Amino acid sequence: MFLHLGADVVVSLKEVISILDLRTAGKAEATREFLQACRAQNRVVQIADGEPKSVVVTDRHVYLSPISSLTLKKRSLSQYGRIITKL
Repeated sequence: MFLHLGADVVVSLKEVISILDLRTAGKAEATREFLQACRAQNRVVQIADGEPKSVVVTDRHVYLSPISSLTLKKRSLSQYGRIITKL
């Protein structure tokens, strides 16, 4: 099963480690440090132009998605019928 993150980006639900709300998670110093480390390793992928609303962490990349974390959660539930990650 796959999860559409915005624009033309789709990832396998098996790869998804976490879905975070950028507005709240971005306030934590640990999250900011994590994103900086990922940027330094060229692992961050910005999806589409505009303000990102969520962070999707996978095995390979960290995606900044314009789609809200709640919408991504609902999409993952519709695929499996259960919660894949906790928000």
